[in-house]
Amino acid sequence: MQRILIIDDNLDLNTLLSRFLTGKGYQVETAASASAGIARFRERPFDVVLCDYRLGKQDGREVLLAVKAIRADTIVVIMTAYGDIRSAVELIKLGAYDYITKPLVPDELLVIIGNAGPAGPAPLFPAAPAAGRPERPDTLLPEDYALSRSPAAREVYRQMALVAPIDYIVLIYGESGTGKEVVARTIHRLSPREARPFVAVDCGTLSKELAGSELFGHVKGAFTGALADKAGQFELADGGTLFLDEIANLPLDVQASLLRVIQERKFKRVGSTREVRLDIRILAASNEDLLEACRQGKFREDLYHRLNEFALTLPPLRERREDIPLFARLFLDQVSRELHKNILPFDEEVLQLFGQYAWPGNLRELRNVIRRAALLTPTSAIGRQSLPGEIAHPGLGAALPGMGMGTMGTGTAPPAAPEFGLKGASSSAEYAAILQVLKKVNYNKTKAAALLRIDRKTLYNKLRNKPDG
Repeated sequence: MQRILIIDDNLDLNTLLSRFLTGKGYQVETAASASAGIARFRERPFDVVLCDYRLGKQDGREVLLAVKAIRADTIVVIMTAYGDIRSAVELIKLGAYDYITKPLVPDELLVIIGNAGPAGPAPLFPAAPAAGRPERPDTLLPEDYALSRSPAAREVYRQMALVAPIDYIVLIYGESGTGKEVVARTIHRLSPREARPFVAVDCGTLSKELAGSELFGHVKGAFTGALADKAGQFELADGGTLFLDEIANLPLDVQASLLRVIQERKFKRVGSTREVRLDIRILAASNEDLLEACRQGKFREDLYHRLNEFALTLPPLRERREDIPLFARLFLDQVSRELHKNILPFDEEVLQLFGQYAWPGNLRELRNVIRRAALLTPTSAIGRQSLPGEIAHPGLGAALPGMGMGTMGTGTAPPAAPEFGLKGASSSAEYAAILQVLKKVNYNKTKAAALLRIDRKTLYNKLRNKPDG
């Protein structure tokens, strides 16, 4: 049983936290001052220390240094108000594991303690939801990401929690399917803007002609077809968070407008002379190296430096293989409810195959594989026969890297990528050809579109309209 020491001069908070954590199976003691807490720790070291930052004459810094001097492996979590965040960040550099802001969120506190404590991470396969518990939506939740077993993913979550309460612009890097929007939504959820709108924009689908109108809105008569005033995504996100996904795809002239909006916090609708002021936080994501895009002249360097206040890089699934069984079970739980079926767990052989596969589509691909396998499995546990060919037959999949969902269980190769574009290919062969080209260019959609002789918007549409067969 983990032993937790709470140090806070608020006696009511001590009592409430002690009761809550005791009810969750922890052994808890409290202290009302820094000196009393340090003395208690000297008498009997604890696994976890929850310490308020402001403690009268002494503060969390002194407690942290004293605790670490007595027992260096003790987990110290700082509890702080929003105004103390910068001090909390400094304490983390001194050895604090994390911080949690007041008012406290019980579930967030449990996640931090569970991730950090000596009992280790959460179970590989979480228990099924209890009767009467609200169903989970068919998407990853922040706590799902936090339950990751891999050190790389846990470090990402720690940094997310660190930057969330501060109004920094955050650049989120990661391959397609790694969960960039999940991370963006988590940052919003953990921020003071949680109750305000979260608006996501896929910059890859914005045409050059209408990108300005989509982002900033327009007034009636601004251009042909503008039959009424329209609010843009910036206005819709006012007070909250705007997430610009695949930001490298924005046209250069729109990038210039975006830079002005970020710097001045005001904009004009297309066709209007009236300025609109904004209170907004911006998060951006890209699967391309923006600095390299700057060198190639495809992205404004001044905009890059303005956006790069804090950067997160999400590890691909192939670099966090210990997380694959966890997310496989989460996705299986989701699809079980969706199909109203009691689907049995995976065969051990299936989990081994999952661990061997490279997962170029990351979490998104894993979810799609499980959805399809669950549909093909009537009552028994999901086995090899329900998996796509490239996963079920690893040797063949290595020789034929482009095998996609359309070849499930057949063991046959998809048609080769056409030498001159995609015209004339069937939808399944077309999709397989796109996957081949994407893998060849390391999933750089700009390069893939150029090789396929289509524009990026068409490529996105073809990826989105994935064939069933």
